[in-house]
Amino acid sequence: MIGLSEKIRSYARDVGFDKVGIVRAEPLNDEGSRLNEWLSAGYHGQMAWMERWKEKRVDPAELLPNAKSIVAVALNYFTPHKHSNDQNAGKISRYAWGDDYHDVLKEKLYRLFELIKAESPSVNGKVCVDTAPMMDKVWAERGGIGWIGKSSNLITTDLGSWVFLGELILDVELEYDTAVVADHCGTCTACIDACPTGAITMPYVVDARKCISYATIELREETLPEDISSNLEGWIYGCDICQDVCPWNRFEKPSVETRFEPRVGETDLDLDEVNTLTPGLFAERFRRSAMKRTKISGLKRNARHLKDSLDS
Repeated sequence: MIGLSEKIRSYARDVGFDKVGIVRAEPLNDEGSRLNEWLSAGYHGQMAWMERWKEKRVDPAELLPNAKSIVAVALNYFTPHKHSNDQNAGKISRYAWGDDYHDVLKEKLYRLFELIKAESPSVNGKVCVDTAPMMDKVWAERGGIGWIGKSSNLITTDLGSWVFLGELILDVELEYDTAVVADHCGTCTACIDACPTGAITMPYVVDARKCISYATIELREETLPEDISSNLEGWIYGCDICQDVCPWNRFEKPSVETRFEPRVGETDLDLDEVNTLTPGLFAERFRRSAMKRTKISGLKRNARHLKDSLDS
């Protein structure tokens, strides 16, 4: 169905996606083997769902029976703002400055699916954004959107790595993209060298247990491990170090999606204000924000460690 494929690509851009690739839905055998090795090494830490749904991650048919095609999309989220120089402010990862990307991407993907259904009513599909057990970066790479770099981030040649990824699984055969983007990392080791905790254990492999982003968002402990807490470098939620140093991010461009602009103009959080948050204030402040993921206990823990680092 060449005509439908062309229309899907056009629809994807009409609803606001910056990049789109269409690939055959099939089991990810090689990638599944590497996933099992990563899980066996314990690199996922407390992210038990990575192992719990691993079968679904490697076979789209587990998510949509009779899956035939995958529409992979990318959405630029870069906004040209900076963190403050205030030592008493904890830095927020760029992806969480604006509204929750899950909501933004899902809205656009559901709109895309509506347009496809209007064109071809018999088509069934499933929207996947991050929380769905899909290997987003693999499908984006297969669709020619970019390549998976040594930092394990998906990197594009024209937007860098500041992109959110999502998929629409369909039960119809389409015209598939065959061109792939070559790995342009070359001999560069900027991300590996810059990571203060050595989380990139080798090119293309990240041990989440050593990652500042994992520790400040996903780790459910009262205190952070010493090798993390002593190397936070000002981050209270997430970490962008490996992306900030990536040479390909010199091609970053401002996103046209206004919902990714910093909410109330904040790229940082005052550490003293964080300590005064109540559950009610936390829920109000971070409603429809990705930052609610860390919960109030995690955010206060992170602020406490940053304050301790200032006092030491």
